[in-house]
Amino acid sequence: MNSQASTLEEYNAQRQARWQQLWRKQEALSPFSAAYHHRLQQIYRLLTAPGLRVLEIGCGNGDLLAALRPAYGLGVDFCADAVQIARARHPQLNFLQADAHSLSLNETFDIIVLSDLVNDLWDVQTALEQLRPLCQPHTRILLNLHSRLHQPLLTLAGSLGLAQNVLLQNWLTPEDVTNLLRLAGFEVVRQQREILLPVPWLGDFFNHFLVKLPFFQSFAWSNVLIARPEPVPAAAPRVSVIIPARNEAGNIENVFRRLPRMGAETEIVFIEGHSQDETYTVIEKAIAAHPEWKCQLHKQSGKGKADAVRLGFDRASGDVLMILDADLTVRPEDLPRFYQALVSGKGEFINGVRLVYPMQQQAMRFLNLLGNKFFSLAFSWLLGQPIKDTLCGTKVLWRRDYERIAANRAFFGEFDPFGDYDLLFGAAKQNLKIVDLPIRYQERTYGSTNIDRWRHGLLLIRMVIFAASRLKFI
Repeated sequence: MNSQASTLEEYNAQRQARWQQLWRKQEALSPFSAAYHHRLQQIYRLLTAPGLRVLEIGCGNGDLLAALRPAYGLGVDFCADAVQIARARHPQLNFLQADAHSLSLNETFDIIVLSDLVNDLWDVQTALEQLRPLCQPHTRILLNLHSRLHQPLLTLAGSLGLAQNVLLQNWLTPEDVTNLLRLAGFEVVRQQREILLPVPWLGDFFNHFLVKLPFFQSFAWSNVLIARPEPVPAAAPRVSVIIPARNEAGNIENVFRRLPRMGAETEIVFIEGHSQDETYTVIEKAIAAHPEWKCQLHKQSGKGKADAVRLGFDRASGDVLMILDADLTVRPEDLPRFYQALVSGKGEFINGVRLVYPMQQQAMRFLNLLGNKFFSLAFSWLLGQPIKDTLCGTKVLWRRDYERIAANRAFFGEFDPFGDYDLLFGAAKQNLKIVDLPIRYQERTYGSTNIDRWRHGLLLIRMVIFAASRLKFI
């Protein structure tokens, strides 16, 4: 039984026999295994949203698939007894007996899960290649695998009856899996380490908190990877540039003079926010003077930039949504770079970065600069992707992705006055590929900043703490 197989057929036959034996016994999980699988369900629920189309390869009894609350769930396993048990436990879901190396499915999914599977496969690349026809551009592949550090402990746990004894494993590293995903046509968006102590009760503190800290991460049991299909460049989409404007009358004409045209059509959406100068009137006159531009003008009823951006996104007609602050400290001439990064597929959320190139002398006050650097480090740790600048006003994303972010906004609350964190948190929660794009930050030529560094700084610290409770320490 433990002899090394020489063909896929022999390899699968050995494993099918072993798993059939385990499922026919249907013994209760040991406390160790039960705690481990319970924690995996918590992790996967955080990485997905309910109501999606979900496929799980190697689904076993279907408990993990059911925990994700899919609108349509399909579980695939090569063990007939596992499929029979899953159908009995979860009649609302669909289950199919099939081999991961030769799937024959004619449908697509939002989420594809491979939990503790890749180390048990004969040919990982072939199995991953089977997933490519099942994907849309927004599909995410979620998988986890054991850390090689714990191989001796897993062997010991199996011999003591604390875990299931398994046949010879591949024991891939995250780097190995990243490379195999790339060869199969996928790109890793981010990875994280989870589960420090898979035992009941006491494990909660270790698995919810300690494992999130840099030193303890090295001892985690499980590596979790999130991947997306390699992007295909999009045809020229329509672009909407949302411009929140409060007390910016002196900058409006420069928007029309300097903004490049992008995609099949470029639309300008002005959101005026209770200005004390003539901003609204100036925008009206500028739109009338430039009939060659497609424009909208809306007066904000709420307060804050976040409210203005949401109104602009809701009213915009474009496929691509861009934010450009009316102070023009981010140069309008740089927006085509954001456009190209998005439509080429290099990223799904393009985040402007002001902290790379030298700034003009009065572009950002020193304490503001320190605050931005602190928040960039905090958010890189929180989101699991490098974020060098969290408060740059220019961010670009697809409308379809924004709609998913907006639909799940309540997860993070409603207290972001800027909108930057609302979008960054939402993009991370939707597992979007976030890409930093450095720009040269300019001095204002008219007006003054609307940011109160102390009041807003304290609010941002509160938001970091809240986000940690939602994204990290869960």
